[in-house]
Amino acid sequence: MTDPASVLTPHVQAAMAAAFGPEWREADPVIRPANKKQTSADLQVNAAMAAAKKVGRPPREVAAAIVEHLDAAELVASAEIAGPGFLNITLQDDWVAASATDLLRSDRLVPLPDADERQRVVVDYSSPNAAKEMHVGHLRTTVVGDALARTLEGIGHEVIRQNHLGDWGTPFGMLAEHLLEVGEDSDEAHLLETDPNTFYRNARATFTATEKSSDPDSFAARARRRVALLQGGDAESLRLWHGIIELTKGYLRRVYDELDITLTDDDIAGESMYNDELPGICDALQEKGIAVISEGALCVFLDGYTGREGKPIPLIVRKSDGGYGYATTDIATLRHSSLELKADRALYVVGAPQNLHFRMCWETTDKAGWVKGTVPTHVQIGNMLGADGKLLRTRSGDLVTLQSVVDSALERAATVVAESRPDLDEETRATISHQVGIGALKYADLSISHDSEYTFDLDRMLSLTGNTGPYLQYATARIRSILRRADAVVTDGPITLTEPAERALALRLLDYGTVVTSVGESLEPHRLCAYLFDVAQTFTTFYEHCPVLKAEDAAVKDSRLALCALTLRTLVEGLSLLGIQSPDQM
Repeated sequence: MTDPASVLTPHVQAAMAAAFGPEWREADPVIRPANKKQTSADLQVNAAMAAAKKVGRPPREVAAAIVEHLDAAELVASAEIAGPGFLNITLQDDWVAASATDLLRSDRLVPLPDADERQRVVVDYSSPNAAKEMHVGHLRTTVVGDALARTLEGIGHEVIRQNHLGDWGTPFGMLAEHLLEVGEDSDEAHLLETDPNTFYRNARATFTATEKSSDPDSFAARARRRVALLQGGDAESLRLWHGIIELTKGYLRRVYDELDITLTDDDIAGESMYNDELPGICDALQEKGIAVISEGALCVFLDGYTGREGKPIPLIVRKSDGGYGYATTDIATLRHSSLELKADRALYVVGAPQNLHFRMCWETTDKAGWVKGTVPTHVQIGNMLGADGKLLRTRSGDLVTLQSVVDSALERAATVVAESRPDLDEETRATISHQVGIGALKYADLSISHDSEYTFDLDRMLSLTGNTGPYLQYATARIRSILRRADAVVTDGPITLTEPAERALALRLLDYGTVVTSVGESLEPHRLCAYLFDVAQTFTTFYEHCPVLKAEDAAVKDSRLALCALTLRTLVEGLSLLGIQSPDQM
Protein backbone atom coordinates (compact mmCIF):
# COMPACT_ATOMS: atom_id res chain seq x y z
CA MET A 1 0.00 0.00 0.00
CA THR A 2 1.11 3.56 -0.66
CA ASP A 3 -1.13 5.24 1.87
CA PRO A 4 0.80 6.97 4.67
CA ALA A 5 -1.00 5.18 7.52
CA SER A 6 -0.07 1.74 6.16
CA VAL A 7 3.54 2.78 5.60
CA LEU A 8 3.82 4.35 9.06
CA THR A 9 2.24 1.41 10.90
CA PRO A 10 5.26 -0.97 11.01
CA HIS A 11 7.52 1.88 12.15
CA VAL A 12 5.26 2.67 15.10
CA GLN A 13 4.92 -1.03 15.91
CA ALA A 14 8.73 -1.39 15.90
CA ALA A 15 9.03 1.60 18.21
CA MET A 16 6.48 0.12 20.61
CA ALA A 17 8.29 -3.22 20.58
CA ALA A 18 11.60 -1.49 21.33
CA ALA A 19 10.05 0.56 24.13
CA PHE A 20 7.73 -1.96 25.79
CA GLY A 21 8.75 -5.43 24.62
CA PRO A 22 8.38 -7.72 21.60
CA GLU A 23 4.75 -8.54 22.40
CA TRP A 24 3.85 -5.06 21.10
CA ARG A 25 5.24 -5.69 17.61
CA GLU A 26 1.82 -6.59 16.20
CA ALA A 27 -0.18 -4.04 18.21
CA ASP A 28 -2.56 -1.75 16.36
CA PRO A 29 -0.99 1.74 16.48
CA VAL A 30 -4.44 3.28 15.88
CA ILE A 31 -3.43 5.70 13.14
CA ARG A 32 -6.02 8.16 11.87
CA PRO A 33 -5.98 11.30 9.70
CA ALA A 34 -5.11 14.29 11.85
CA ASN A 35 -7.85 16.73 12.83
CA LYS A 36 -7.07 19.67 10.55
CA LYS A 37 -9.07 22.02 12.78
CA GLN A 38 -6.56 21.46 15.57
CA THR A 39 -3.26 20.78 13.83
CA SER A 40 -1.41 21.04 10.52
CA ALA A 41 -0.05 17.52 10.96
CA ASP A 42 -0.93 14.73 8.54
CA LEU A 43 -1.64 11.77 10.83
CA GLN A 44 -2.61 11.16 14.44
CA VAL A 45 -1.28 8.11 16.28
CA ASN A 46 -3.47 7.10 19.23
CA ALA A 47 -1.43 4.08 20.32
CA ALA A 48 -0.30 5.68 23.58
CA MET A 49 -3.89 6.22 24.71
CA ALA A 50 -4.76 2.60 24.02
CA ALA A 51 -1.57 1.15 25.56
CA ALA A 52 -1.20 3.31 28.68
CA LYS A 53 -3.20 1.08 31.02
CA LYS A 54 -1.41 -2.11 29.95
CA VAL A 55 2.00 -0.48 30.13
CA GLY A 56 1.18 1.08 33.49
CA ARG A 57 2.40 4.56 32.58
CA PRO A 58 0.64 7.85 31.78
CA PRO A 59 -0.28 8.22 28.08
CA ARG A 60 2.08 11.14 27.50
CA GLU A 61 5.00 9.11 28.86
CA VAL A 62 4.01 6.22 26.58
CA ALA A 63 3.85 8.63 23.64
CA ALA A 64 7.27 10.03 24.51
CA ALA A 65 8.73 6.52 24.60
CA ILE A 66 7.29 5.79 21.15
CA VAL A 67 8.79 9.00 19.76
CA GLU A 68 12.15 8.17 21.34
CA HIS A 69 12.29 4.80 19.56
CA LEU A 70 10.66 5.87 16.29
CA ASP A 71 13.13 5.24 13.48
CA ALA A 72 11.56 6.66 10.32
CA ALA A 73 13.57 9.71 9.33
CA GLU A 74 12.86 9.33 5.61
CA LEU A 75 9.12 9.17 6.28
CA VAL A 76 8.49 11.37 9.33
CA ALA A 77 9.38 15.06 9.39
CA SER A 78 8.10 15.63 12.92
CA ALA A 79 6.29 13.79 15.72
CA GLU A 80 4.69 15.97 18.37
CA ILE A 81 2.87 14.91 21.52
CA ALA A 82 -0.46 16.67 21.89
CA GLY A 83 -3.27 16.71 24.43
CA PRO A 84 -3.43 13.75 26.81
CA GLY A 85 -1.07 11.64 24.70
CA PHE A 86 -1.81 11.83 20.99
CA LEU A 87 1.04 11.79 18.51
CA ASN A 88 0.71 14.25 15.63
CA ILE A 89 2.83 13.09 12.69
CA THR A 90 3.92 15.33 9.82
CA LEU A 91 5.33 13.45 6.83
CA GLN A 92 8.39 14.38 4.83
CA ASP A 93 7.56 16.36 1.68
CA ASP A 94 10.11 14.34 -0.30
CA TRP A 95 8.46 11.08 0.74
CA VAL A 96 5.01 12.30 -0.30
CA ALA A 97 6.35 13.48 -3.69
CA ALA A 98 8.33 10.29 -4.34
CA SER A 99 5.40 8.07 -3.34
CA ALA A 100 3.04 10.00 -5.64
CA THR A 101 5.53 9.64 -8.47
CA ASP A 102 5.84 5.91 -7.86
CA LEU A 103 2.04 5.57 -7.87
CA LEU A 104 1.81 7.52 -11.11
CA ARG A 105 4.31 5.20 -12.78
CA SER A 106 2.85 1.97 -11.41
CA ASP A 107 0.69 -0.40 -13.44
CA ARG A 108 -1.91 -0.60 -10.69
CA LEU A 109 -3.34 2.01 -8.35
CA VAL A 110 -4.62 -0.78 -6.11
CA PRO A 111 -1.88 -3.27 -5.17
CA LEU A 112 -2.80 -6.91 -5.78
CA PRO A 113 -3.38 -8.86 -2.57
CA ASP A 114 -0.99 -11.67 -1.76
CA ALA A 115 -1.93 -15.00 -3.34
CA ASP A 116 -3.21 -16.41 -0.04
CA GLU A 117 -5.41 -13.33 0.47
CA ARG A 118 -7.15 -13.47 -2.90
CA GLN A 119 -10.70 -14.70 -2.59
CA ARG A 120 -13.36 -16.30 -4.73
CA VAL A 121 -16.49 -14.25 -4.14
CA VAL A 122 -20.00 -15.02 -5.35
CA VAL A 123 -22.05 -11.84 -5.79
CA ASP A 124 -25.76 -12.58 -6.13
CA TYR A 125 -27.59 -9.47 -7.33
CA SER A 126 -30.36 -7.94 -9.43
CA SER A 127 -32.62 -11.05 -9.18
CA PRO A 128 -35.67 -9.95 -11.20
CA ASN A 129 -38.59 -12.20 -12.07
CA ALA A 130 -38.97 -13.68 -15.53
CA ALA A 131 -41.87 -12.26 -17.55
CA LYS A 132 -42.14 -9.26 -15.23
CA GLU A 133 -40.73 -5.80 -15.71
CA MET A 134 -38.08 -4.76 -13.22
CA HIS A 135 -39.25 -2.18 -10.68
CA VAL A 136 -37.42 0.53 -8.77
CA GLY A 137 -36.35 -1.91 -6.05
CA HIS A 138 -34.37 -3.88 -8.62
CA LEU A 139 -32.48 -0.71 -9.57
CA ARG A 140 -30.81 -0.50 -6.19
CA THR A 141 -29.91 -4.19 -5.90
CA THR A 142 -28.56 -4.13 -9.46
CA VAL A 143 -26.49 -0.95 -9.11
CA VAL A 144 -25.02 -1.80 -5.69
CA GLY A 145 -24.32 -5.41 -6.65
CA ASP A 146 -22.58 -4.41 -9.85
CA ALA A 147 -20.42 -1.84 -8.05
CA LEU A 148 -19.35 -4.47 -5.51
CA ALA A 149 -18.56 -7.00 -8.25
CA ARG A 150 -16.47 -4.41 -10.14
CA THR A 151 -14.68 -3.29 -6.98
CA LEU A 152 -13.81 -6.80 -5.84
CA GLU A 153 -12.43 -7.58 -9.30
CA GLY A 154 -10.51 -4.31 -9.25
CA ILE A 155 -8.85 -5.38 -6.02
CA GLY A 156 -7.82 -8.68 -7.58
CA HIS A 157 -10.37 -11.15 -6.24
CA GLU A 158 -12.14 -13.70 -8.43
CA VAL A 159 -15.79 -12.73 -8.76
CA ILE A 160 -18.61 -15.06 -9.80
CA ARG A 161 -21.71 -13.07 -10.70
CA GLN A 162 -25.04 -14.77 -10.04
CA ASN A 163 -28.42 -13.45 -11.16
CA HIS A 164 -31.00 -15.42 -9.16
CA LEU A 165 -33.79 -15.07 -11.71
CA GLY A 166 -37.30 -15.96 -10.54
CA ASP A 167 -37.96 -18.38 -13.38
CA TRP A 168 -39.97 -21.23 -11.88
CA GLY A 169 -43.25 -21.82 -10.11
CA THR A 170 -47.01 -21.58 -10.61
CA PRO A 171 -47.16 -18.35 -12.70
CA PHE A 172 -45.47 -20.15 -15.57
CA GLY A 173 -48.48 -22.36 -16.20
CA MET A 174 -50.52 -19.21 -16.70
CA LEU A 175 -47.85 -17.56 -18.86
CA ALA A 176 -47.36 -20.64 -21.04
CA GLU A 177 -51.08 -20.97 -21.75
CA HIS A 178 -51.32 -17.28 -22.59
CA LEU A 179 -48.37 -17.62 -24.95
CA LEU A 180 -50.17 -20.45 -26.75
CA GLU A 181 -53.38 -18.45 -26.85
CA VAL A 182 -51.88 -15.30 -28.42
CA GLY A 183 -49.41 -17.16 -30.63
CA GLU A 184 -45.70 -17.58 -30.07
CA ASP A 185 -44.81 -15.27 -32.96
CA SER A 186 -47.46 -12.66 -32.21
CA ASP A 187 -46.78 -9.03 -31.32
CA GLU A 188 -48.07 -9.70 -27.81
CA ALA A 189 -45.62 -12.57 -27.36
CA HIS A 190 -42.79 -10.17 -28.04
CA LEU A 191 -44.05 -7.97 -25.22
CA LEU A 192 -42.11 -10.39 -23.02
CA GLU A 193 -39.00 -8.70 -24.39
CA THR A 194 -40.26 -5.12 -24.69
CA ASP A 195 -43.02 -4.74 -22.09
CA PRO A 196 -43.20 -7.87 -19.92
CA ASN A 197 -45.62 -6.33 -17.42
CA THR A 198 -48.33 -5.97 -20.06
CA PHE A 199 -47.95 -9.59 -21.11
CA TYR A 200 -48.07 -10.73 -17.48
CA ARG A 201 -51.12 -8.59 -16.67
CA ASN A 202 -53.00 -9.83 -19.70
CA ALA A 203 -52.28 -13.43 -18.71
CA ARG A 204 -53.29 -12.72 -15.13
CA ALA A 205 -56.52 -11.01 -16.22
CA THR A 206 -57.53 -14.02 -18.33
CA PHE A 207 -56.67 -16.37 -15.46
CA THR A 208 -58.68 -14.32 -12.94
CA ALA A 209 -61.69 -14.12 -15.26
CA THR A 210 -61.85 -17.93 -15.54
CA GLU A 211 -60.50 -18.87 -12.10
CA LYS A 212 -63.89 -19.90 -10.67
CA SER A 213 -65.12 -21.62 -13.82
CA SER A 214 -66.08 -25.28 -13.59
CA ASP A 215 -65.20 -25.79 -17.25
CA PRO A 216 -62.29 -28.28 -17.38
CA ASP A 217 -61.08 -26.56 -20.55
CA SER A 218 -61.15 -23.01 -19.18
CA PHE A 219 -57.96 -20.95 -19.27
CA ALA A 220 -57.46 -21.25 -15.49
CA ALA A 221 -57.92 -25.02 -15.57
CA ARG A 222 -55.48 -25.38 -18.45
CA ALA A 223 -52.98 -23.14 -16.65
CA ARG A 224 -53.14 -25.32 -13.54
CA ARG A 225 -52.61 -28.47 -15.59
CA ARG A 226 -49.70 -26.79 -17.35
CA VAL A 227 -48.01 -26.18 -13.99
CA ALA A 228 -48.17 -29.87 -13.18
CA LEU A 229 -46.88 -30.77 -16.65
CA LEU A 230 -44.03 -28.29 -16.33
CA GLN A 231 -42.99 -29.54 -12.91
CA GLY A 232 -43.24 -33.10 -14.20
CA GLY A 233 -40.79 -32.41 -17.01
CA ASP A 234 -43.25 -32.48 -19.93
CA ALA A 235 -41.26 -31.70 -23.10
CA GLU A 236 -43.84 -29.35 -24.68
CA SER A 237 -44.29 -27.41 -21.44
CA LEU A 238 -40.55 -27.07 -21.04
CA ARG A 239 -40.29 -25.82 -24.63
CA LEU A 240 -42.83 -23.10 -23.91
CA TRP A 241 -41.01 -22.25 -20.68
CA HIS A 242 -37.71 -21.92 -22.56
CA GLY A 243 -39.39 -19.57 -25.04
CA ILE A 244 -40.60 -17.33 -22.21
CA ILE A 245 -37.14 -17.33 -20.63
CA GLU A 246 -35.39 -16.47 -23.90
CA LEU A 247 -37.69 -13.51 -24.49
CA THR A 248 -37.12 -12.41 -20.88
CA LYS A 249 -33.37 -12.56 -21.43
CA GLY A 250 -33.77 -10.17 -24.34
CA TYR A 251 -35.53 -7.70 -22.04
CA LEU A 252 -32.83 -8.06 -19.37
CA ARG A 253 -30.03 -7.55 -21.91
CA ARG A 254 -31.62 -4.28 -23.01
CA VAL A 255 -31.98 -3.03 -19.44
CA TYR A 256 -28.47 -4.03 -18.41
CA ASP A 257 -26.93 -2.54 -21.54
CA GLU A 258 -28.67 0.78 -20.97
CA LEU A 259 -27.52 0.86 -17.34
CA ASP A 260 -24.01 -0.40 -18.18
CA ILE A 261 -24.39 -3.40 -15.86
CA THR A 262 -21.90 -6.25 -16.26
CA LEU A 263 -24.42 -9.10 -15.84
CA THR A 264 -24.82 -11.38 -18.88
CA ASP A 265 -26.97 -14.36 -19.85
CA ASP A 266 -24.18 -16.62 -18.58
CA ASP A 267 -24.62 -15.20 -15.06
CA ILE A 268 -28.25 -16.26 -14.77
CA ALA A 269 -28.62 -18.87 -12.04
CA GLY A 270 -32.37 -18.94 -11.63
CA GLU A 271 -34.64 -20.90 -9.33
CA SER A 272 -35.03 -23.55 -12.04
CA MET A 273 -31.33 -24.37 -11.77
CA TYR A 274 -31.96 -25.94 -8.36
CA ASN A 275 -35.34 -27.53 -9.04
CA ASP A 276 -34.09 -31.13 -9.29
CA GLU A 277 -32.13 -30.78 -6.04
CA LEU A 278 -35.02 -29.66 -3.83
CA PRO A 279 -36.57 -33.07 -3.02
CA GLY A 280 -33.17 -34.43 -1.97
CA ILE A 281 -32.48 -31.37 0.18
CA CYS A 282 -35.78 -31.84 2.01
CA ASP A 283 -35.17 -35.56 2.49
CA ALA A 284 -31.68 -34.90 3.86
CA LEU A 285 -32.89 -32.21 6.27
CA GLN A 286 -35.55 -34.60 7.55
CA GLU A 287 -33.12 -37.51 7.86
CA LYS A 288 -30.67 -35.33 9.80
CA GLY A 289 -33.42 -34.35 12.22
CA ILE A 290 -33.18 -30.70 11.22
CA ALA A 291 -36.61 -30.52 9.59
CA VAL A 292 -39.88 -31.94 10.95
CA ILE A 293 -43.47 -32.18 9.73
CA SER A 294 -45.68 -29.45 11.20
CA GLU A 295 -49.30 -29.04 10.10
CA GLY A 296 -48.54 -30.99 6.96
CA ALA A 297 -45.53 -28.89 5.94
CA LEU A 298 -41.85 -29.75 6.36
CA CYS A 299 -40.37 -27.08 8.62
CA VAL A 300 -37.13 -26.17 10.34
CA PHE A 301 -37.36 -24.65 13.82
CA LEU A 302 -34.16 -22.92 14.91
CA ASP A 303 -33.23 -21.79 18.41
CA GLY A 304 -33.56 -18.07 18.95
CA TYR A 305 -36.13 -17.40 16.22
CA THR A 306 -39.46 -16.63 17.86
CA GLY A 307 -42.42 -14.49 16.93
CA ARG A 308 -45.39 -13.21 18.85
CA GLU A 309 -45.97 -14.69 22.28
CA GLY A 310 -42.64 -16.48 22.01
CA LYS A 311 -43.85 -18.97 19.44
CA PRO A 312 -41.08 -20.42 17.26
CA ILE A 313 -40.90 -19.15 13.67
CA PRO A 314 -40.93 -21.99 11.13
CA LEU A 315 -38.72 -22.03 8.05
CA ILE A 316 -40.94 -23.91 5.60
CA VAL A 317 -38.82 -25.99 3.21
CA ARG A 318 -41.72 -27.98 1.73
CA LYS A 319 -45.31 -26.76 1.72
CA SER A 320 -48.24 -28.89 2.79
CA ASP A 321 -49.22 -29.28 -0.88
CA GLY A 322 -45.75 -30.63 -1.70
CA GLY A 323 -44.46 -27.46 -3.34
CA TYR A 324 -41.22 -25.67 -2.54
CA GLY A 325 -40.71 -22.02 -1.62
CA TYR A 326 -37.92 -19.49 -1.52
CA ALA A 327 -36.34 -21.06 1.57
CA THR A 328 -35.55 -24.36 -0.15
CA THR A 329 -34.08 -22.62 -3.18
CA ASP A 330 -31.99 -20.28 -1.03
CA ILE A 331 -30.60 -23.24 0.93
CA ALA A 332 -29.69 -24.88 -2.38
CA THR A 333 -28.06 -21.63 -3.55
CA LEU A 334 -25.70 -21.36 -0.59
CA ARG A 335 -24.95 -25.09 -0.75
CA HIS A 336 -24.01 -24.68 -4.41
CA SER A 337 -21.83 -21.62 -3.71
CA SER A 338 -19.97 -23.45 -0.98
CA LEU A 339 -19.69 -27.07 -2.16
CA GLU A 340 -19.59 -26.55 -5.93
CA LEU A 341 -18.16 -23.06 -6.45
CA LYS A 342 -15.84 -23.26 -3.40
CA ALA A 343 -16.50 -19.60 -2.60
CA ASP A 344 -14.76 -17.82 0.25
CA ARG A 345 -17.61 -15.34 0.45
CA ALA A 346 -21.16 -15.32 -0.89
CA LEU A 347 -22.78 -11.88 -1.05
CA TYR A 348 -26.53 -11.55 -1.40
CA VAL A 349 -27.49 -8.04 -2.51
CA VAL A 350 -31.15 -8.10 -1.56
CA GLY A 351 -33.69 -5.87 0.20
CA ALA A 352 -33.22 -5.38 3.94
CA PRO A 353 -36.58 -7.00 4.91
CA GLN A 354 -35.21 -10.38 3.81
CA ASN A 355 -32.56 -10.47 6.54
CA LEU A 356 -34.43 -12.80 8.92
CA HIS A 357 -35.24 -15.17 6.06
CA PHE A 358 -31.60 -15.33 4.95
CA ARG A 359 -30.24 -15.89 8.45
CA MET A 360 -32.59 -18.80 8.97
CA CYS A 361 -31.73 -20.31 5.58
CA TRP A 362 -28.01 -19.98 6.17
CA GLU A 363 -28.13 -21.43 9.68
CA THR A 364 -30.14 -24.36 8.33
CA THR A 365 -27.62 -24.92 5.52
CA ASP A 366 -24.76 -24.79 8.01
CA LYS A 367 -26.44 -27.26 10.40
CA ALA A 368 -26.81 -29.66 7.48
CA GLY A 369 -23.04 -29.52 6.93
CA TRP A 370 -23.31 -27.86 3.53
CA VAL A 371 -21.25 -24.75 4.29
CA LYS A 372 -17.54 -25.46 3.96
CA GLY A 373 -15.53 -22.29 4.58
CA THR A 374 -17.96 -19.95 2.81
CA VAL A 375 -19.06 -16.82 4.66
CA PRO A 376 -22.53 -15.69 3.51
CA THR A 377 -23.30 -11.98 3.83
CA HIS A 378 -26.54 -10.13 3.32
CA VAL A 379 -25.80 -6.76 1.70
CA GLN A 380 -29.00 -5.14 2.83
CA ILE A 381 -30.64 -2.69 0.44
CA GLY A 382 -32.90 0.13 1.63
CA ASN A 383 -35.83 1.61 -0.24
CA MET A 384 -35.96 4.43 -2.76
CA LEU A 385 -38.57 6.93 -1.62
CA GLY A 386 -40.67 9.57 -3.34
CA ALA A 387 -40.91 13.23 -2.35
CA ASP A 388 -43.64 12.27 0.15
CA GLY A 389 -41.21 10.04 2.04
CA LYS A 390 -43.05 6.87 1.02
CA LEU A 391 -42.11 4.05 -1.33
CA LEU A 392 -41.91 5.23 -4.92
CA ARG A 393 -45.22 4.05 -6.39
CA THR A 394 -47.50 4.91 -9.28
CA ARG A 395 -50.96 6.39 -8.76
CA SER A 396 -52.42 2.91 -9.09
CA GLY A 397 -50.28 1.76 -6.18
CA ASP A 398 -47.77 -0.31 -8.14
CA LEU A 399 -44.06 0.09 -7.56
CA VAL A 400 -42.59 2.48 -10.13
CA THR A 401 -40.87 0.58 -12.93
CA LEU A 402 -37.13 0.70 -13.28
CA GLN A 403 -37.45 1.88 -16.88
CA SER A 404 -39.56 4.89 -15.94
CA VAL A 405 -36.93 6.00 -13.43
CA VAL A 406 -34.15 5.56 -16.00
CA ASP A 407 -36.16 7.40 -18.66
CA SER A 408 -36.76 10.31 -16.29
CA ALA A 409 -33.04 10.60 -15.50
CA LEU A 410 -32.06 10.43 -19.17
CA GLU A 411 -34.70 12.96 -20.22
CA ARG A 412 -33.63 15.45 -17.55
CA ALA A 413 -29.95 14.91 -18.36
CA ALA A 414 -30.62 15.58 -22.05
CA THR A 415 -32.28 18.88 -21.15
CA VAL A 416 -29.38 19.93 -18.91
CA VAL A 417 -26.74 19.06 -21.53
CA ALA A 418 -28.68 20.77 -24.35
CA GLU A 419 -28.93 23.96 -22.31
CA SER A 420 -25.31 23.98 -21.17
CA ARG A 421 -23.67 22.82 -24.42
CA PRO A 422 -25.71 23.97 -27.43
CA ASP A 423 -22.46 24.08 -29.42
CA LEU A 424 -22.18 20.28 -29.50
CA ASP A 425 -23.61 18.17 -32.30
CA GLU A 426 -26.66 16.05 -31.57
CA GLU A 427 -24.80 12.71 -31.46
CA THR A 428 -22.21 14.01 -28.99
CA ARG A 429 -24.91 15.54 -26.79
CA ALA A 430 -26.81 12.24 -26.80
CA THR A 431 -23.70 10.32 -25.70
CA ILE A 432 -22.91 12.76 -22.91
CA SER A 433 -26.55 12.89 -21.80
CA HIS A 434 -26.64 9.12 -21.43
CA GLN A 435 -23.35 9.03 -19.49
CA VAL A 436 -24.47 11.84 -17.20
CA GLY A 437 -28.02 10.56 -16.68
CA ILE A 438 -27.00 7.00 -15.82
CA GLY A 439 -24.03 8.26 -13.78
CA ALA A 440 -26.28 10.56 -11.76
CA LEU A 441 -28.76 7.77 -11.09
CA LYS A 442 -26.09 5.32 -9.98
CA TYR A 443 -24.10 7.78 -7.89
CA ALA A 444 -27.18 9.00 -5.99
CA ASP A 445 -27.74 5.39 -4.96
CA LEU A 446 -24.13 4.49 -4.23
CA SER A 447 -23.17 7.65 -2.34
CA ILE A 448 -25.34 6.72 0.63
CA SER A 449 -25.11 3.64 2.83
CA HIS A 450 -26.73 0.77 0.93
CA ASP A 451 -29.02 -0.12 3.81
CA SER A 452 -30.37 3.43 4.06
CA GLU A 453 -33.46 4.82 2.40
CA TYR A 454 -33.08 7.80 0.11
CA THR A 455 -35.36 10.18 -1.75
CA PHE A 456 -35.47 10.18 -5.53
CA ASP A 457 -34.69 13.81 -6.50
CA LEU A 458 -33.58 14.39 -10.10
CA ASP A 459 -32.64 18.04 -9.53
CA ARG A 460 -30.20 17.08 -6.79
CA MET A 461 -28.90 14.03 -8.66
CA LEU A 462 -28.02 16.03 -11.78
CA SER A 463 -26.53 19.03 -10.03
CA LEU A 464 -22.98 20.02 -11.04
CA THR A 465 -22.32 21.09 -7.46
CA GLY A 466 -22.21 19.01 -4.33
CA ASN A 467 -21.62 15.30 -3.89
CA THR A 468 -23.14 14.12 -7.17
CA GLY A 469 -22.16 11.97 -10.13
CA PRO A 470 -22.18 14.89 -12.60
CA TYR A 471 -19.86 16.90 -10.32
CA LEU A 472 -17.27 14.11 -10.42
CA GLN A 473 -17.77 13.54 -14.14
CA TYR A 474 -17.24 17.26 -14.72
CA ALA A 475 -14.02 17.08 -12.71
CA THR A 476 -12.64 14.37 -15.01
CA ALA A 477 -13.71 16.31 -18.12
CA ARG A 478 -12.02 19.45 -16.83
CA ILE A 479 -8.73 17.62 -16.18
CA ARG A 480 -8.88 16.08 -19.66
CA SER A 481 -9.32 19.59 -21.06
CA ILE A 482 -6.24 20.79 -19.17
CA LEU A 483 -4.15 17.92 -20.51
CA ARG A 484 -5.41 18.47 -24.06
CA ARG A 485 -4.41 22.14 -23.96
CA ALA A 486 -0.90 21.38 -22.70
CA ASP A 487 1.97 21.31 -25.19
CA ALA A 488 4.06 18.12 -25.32
CA VAL A 489 2.47 16.70 -22.19
CA VAL A 490 4.82 14.73 -19.95
CA THR A 491 2.70 12.90 -17.39
CA ASP A 492 5.11 10.40 -15.87
CA GLY A 493 6.68 12.81 -13.41
CA PRO A 494 8.62 13.29 -11.32
CA ILE A 495 6.10 15.01 -9.09
CA THR A 496 7.62 17.75 -6.97
CA LEU A 497 5.82 19.65 -4.24
CA THR A 498 6.35 23.37 -3.72
CA GLU A 499 2.88 24.51 -2.59
CA PRO A 500 0.60 23.29 0.23
CA ALA A 501 -2.26 22.61 -2.24
CA GLU A 502 0.01 20.34 -4.31
CA ARG A 503 1.03 18.45 -1.23
CA ALA A 504 -2.56 18.06 0.00
CA LEU A 505 -3.65 16.62 -3.35
CA ALA A 506 -0.71 14.23 -3.64
CA LEU A 507 -1.25 13.02 -0.07
CA ARG A 508 -4.94 12.35 -0.69
CA LEU A 509 -4.24 10.44 -3.90
CA LEU A 510 -1.99 8.06 -1.96
CA ASP A 511 -5.03 6.83 -0.02
CA TYR A 512 -6.86 5.43 -3.06
CA GLY A 513 -5.65 1.82 -2.84
CA THR A 514 -6.48 1.53 0.83
CA VAL A 515 -9.94 3.04 0.33
CA VAL A 516 -10.79 0.60 -2.48
CA THR A 517 -9.47 -2.36 -0.50
CA SER A 518 -11.49 -1.34 2.55
CA VAL A 519 -14.65 -1.09 0.40
CA GLY A 520 -14.00 -4.67 -0.73
CA GLU A 521 -13.95 -5.71 2.92
CA SER A 522 -16.76 -3.57 4.31
CA LEU A 523 -18.94 -3.80 1.16
CA GLU A 524 -19.76 -0.09 1.45
CA PRO A 525 -19.45 1.69 -1.92
CA HIS A 526 -20.49 5.00 -0.37
CA ARG A 527 -17.02 5.20 1.19
CA LEU A 528 -15.43 5.17 -2.26
CA CYS A 529 -17.91 7.87 -3.35
CA ALA A 530 -16.96 10.04 -0.38
CA TYR A 531 -13.26 9.59 -1.15
CA LEU A 532 -13.64 10.49 -4.85
CA PHE A 533 -15.69 13.56 -3.94
CA ASP A 534 -12.94 14.64 -1.54
CA VAL A 535 -10.30 14.12 -4.25
CA ALA A 536 -12.31 16.25 -6.69
CA GLN A 537 -12.67 19.02 -4.13
CA THR A 538 -8.98 18.85 -3.24
CA PHE A 539 -8.12 19.06 -6.95
CA THR A 540 -10.29 22.18 -7.28
CA THR A 541 -8.35 23.85 -4.46
CA PHE A 542 -5.06 22.80 -6.10
CA TYR A 543 -6.12 24.20 -9.48
CA GLU A 544 -7.23 27.49 -7.93
CA HIS A 545 -3.92 28.01 -6.10
CA CYS A 546 -1.40 26.39 -8.43
CA PRO A 547 -1.30 27.51 -12.10
CA VAL A 548 -0.75 24.50 -14.33
CA LEU A 549 -0.52 25.62 -17.94
CA LYS A 550 0.88 29.00 -16.84
CA ALA A 551 3.29 27.64 -14.23
CA GLU A 552 6.42 29.69 -13.56
CA ASP A 553 8.80 27.22 -15.23
CA ALA A 554 8.78 24.05 -17.30
CA ALA A 555 9.69 21.70 -14.43
CA VAL A 556 6.87 22.96 -12.23
CA LYS A 557 4.45 22.76 -15.16
CA ASP A 558 5.44 19.16 -15.91
CA SER A 559 5.09 18.22 -12.24
CA ARG A 560 1.63 19.75 -12.02
CA LEU A 561 0.55 18.10 -15.25
CA ALA A 562 1.73 14.79 -13.79
CA LEU A 563 -0.33 15.49 -10.67
CA CYS A 564 -3.32 16.25 -12.91
CA ALA A 565 -2.77 12.96 -14.75
CA LEU A 566 -2.66 10.97 -11.49
CA THR A 567 -5.82 12.68 -10.28
CA LEU A 568 -7.59 11.91 -13.56
CA ARG A 569 -6.52 8.28 -13.46
CA THR A 570 -7.74 7.96 -9.87
CA LEU A 571 -11.12 9.55 -10.54
CA VAL A 572 -11.74 7.63 -13.77
CA GLU A 573 -10.79 4.28 -12.23
CA GLY A 574 -12.75 4.96 -9.06
CA LEU A 575 -15.87 5.92 -11.00
CA SER A 576 -15.43 2.87 -13.20
CA LEU A 577 -15.45 0.63 -10.12
CA LEU A 578 -18.80 2.21 -9.30
CA GLY A 579 -20.03 1.50 -12.83
CA ILE A 580 -19.97 5.17 -13.85
CA GLN A 581 -18.46 6.42 -17.10
CA SER A 582 -16.30 9.55 -17.38
CA PRO A 583 -17.23 11.74 -20.39
CA ASP A 584 -14.42 13.27 -22.44
CA GLN A 585 -16.22 16.60 -22.27
CA MET A 586 -19.21 18.16 -20.55
